[in-house]
Amino acid sequence: MDDQTRTEIEAAAFRRLRQHLMEDRPDVQNIDLMNLAGFCRNCLSRWYQEAATARGIEMDKAQGREAFYGMPYEDWRAAQPEADDAKKAAFDKSFAENIRPKE
Repeated sequence: MDDQTRTEIEAAAFRRLRQHLMEDRPDVQNIDLMNLAGFCRNCLSRWYQEAATARGIEMDKAQGREAFYGMPYEDWRAAQPEADDAKKAAFDKSFAENIRPKE
Protein backbone atom coordinates (compact mmCIF):
# COMPACT_ATOMS: atom_id res chain seq x y z
CA MET A 1 0.00 0.00 0.00
CA ASP A 2 1.40 3.40 -0.90
CA ASP A 3 1.58 6.29 1.60
CA GLN A 4 -1.23 8.30 -0.04
CA THR A 5 -3.64 5.36 0.08
CA ARG A 6 -2.70 4.62 3.71
CA THR A 7 -3.29 8.27 4.63
CA GLU A 8 -6.69 8.25 2.91
CA ILE A 9 -7.72 5.06 4.69
CA GLU A 10 -6.57 6.40 8.06
CA ALA A 11 -8.48 9.64 7.43
CA ALA A 12 -11.62 7.69 6.52
CA ALA A 13 -11.30 5.61 9.70
CA PHE A 14 -10.91 8.79 11.78
CA ARG A 15 -14.00 10.33 10.15
CA ARG A 16 -15.95 7.15 10.90
CA LEU A 17 -14.79 7.18 14.54
CA ARG A 18 -15.86 10.82 14.81
CA GLN A 19 -19.27 10.00 13.29
CA HIS A 20 -19.69 7.09 15.68
CA LEU A 21 -18.87 9.21 18.75
CA MET A 22 -20.75 12.34 17.67
CA GLU A 23 -23.77 10.99 15.80
CA ASP A 24 -24.25 7.31 16.53
CA ARG A 25 -23.38 7.32 20.25
CA PRO A 26 -23.73 10.84 21.67
CA ASP A 27 -25.24 9.16 24.74
CA VAL A 28 -21.81 7.88 25.75
CA GLN A 29 -20.32 10.58 27.93
CA ASN A 30 -16.70 11.65 27.74
CA ILE A 31 -16.23 10.45 31.30
CA ASP A 32 -17.41 6.98 30.20
CA LEU A 33 -14.81 6.96 27.44
CA MET A 34 -12.09 8.10 29.83
CA ASN A 35 -13.03 5.48 32.40
CA LEU A 36 -13.05 2.66 29.85
CA ALA A 37 -10.43 3.66 27.28
CA GLY A 38 -8.32 6.43 28.78
CA PHE A 39 -9.26 8.95 26.08
CA CYS A 40 -12.33 10.91 25.06
CA ARG A 41 -13.64 13.32 22.47
CA ASN A 42 -11.63 16.14 24.04
CA CYS A 43 -8.45 14.08 23.61
CA LEU A 44 -9.30 13.54 19.95
CA SER A 45 -9.93 17.25 19.47
CA ARG A 46 -6.59 18.04 21.12
CA TRP A 47 -4.78 15.54 18.89
CA TYR A 48 -6.47 17.16 15.89
CA GLN A 49 -5.30 20.58 17.08
CA GLU A 50 -1.77 19.30 17.68
CA ALA A 51 -1.62 17.76 14.19
CA ALA A 52 -2.75 21.04 12.64
CA THR A 53 -0.21 23.02 14.66
CA ALA A 54 2.57 20.59 13.68
CA ARG A 55 1.75 21.40 10.06
CA GLY A 56 1.94 25.15 10.61
CA ILE A 57 -1.81 25.72 10.89
CA GLU A 58 -2.61 27.98 13.81
CA MET A 59 -5.40 26.45 15.84
CA ASP A 60 -6.24 27.01 19.48
CA LYS A 61 -8.00 24.62 21.85
CA ALA A 62 -11.46 26.06 21.13
CA GLN A 63 -10.93 25.82 17.37
CA GLY A 64 -9.72 22.23 17.68
CA ARG A 65 -12.76 21.30 19.71
CA GLU A 66 -15.13 23.00 17.28
CA ALA A 67 -13.47 21.20 14.36
CA PHE A 68 -13.96 17.85 16.08
CA TYR A 69 -17.36 18.42 17.70
CA GLY A 70 -18.76 20.20 14.64
CA MET A 71 -20.07 22.96 16.91
CA PRO A 72 -18.78 25.16 19.70
CA TYR A 73 -17.79 22.94 22.62
CA GLU A 74 -20.02 24.93 24.98
CA ASP A 75 -23.05 23.96 22.87
CA TRP A 76 -22.10 20.28 23.02
CA ARG A 77 -21.42 20.46 26.74
CA ALA A 78 -24.74 22.18 27.47
CA ALA A 79 -26.63 19.28 25.87
CA GLN A 80 -24.82 16.62 27.94
CA PRO A 81 -26.10 15.35 31.28
CA GLU A 82 -23.93 15.78 34.35
CA ALA A 83 -21.89 12.69 35.21
CA ASP A 84 -23.10 10.91 38.32
CA ASP A 85 -20.99 10.51 41.45
CA ALA A 86 -20.06 6.89 40.63
CA LYS A 87 -18.63 7.90 37.24
CA LYS A 88 -16.74 10.78 38.81
CA ALA A 89 -15.27 8.50 41.48
CA ALA A 90 -14.23 5.94 38.86
CA PHE A 91 -12.56 8.70 36.85
CA ASP A 92 -10.70 10.02 39.90
CA LYS A 93 -9.46 6.49 40.68
CA SER A 94 -8.44 5.80 37.07
CA PHE A 95 -6.74 9.18 36.76
CA ALA A 96 -4.76 8.62 39.94
CA GLU A 97 -3.69 5.12 38.88
CA ASN A 98 -3.15 5.51 35.14
CA ILE A 99 -3.00 9.06 33.93
CA ARG A 100 -1.41 11.21 36.62
CA PRO A 101 2.38 11.02 36.34
CA LYS A 102 3.93 8.59 38.78
CA GLU A 103 6.44 10.02 41.26
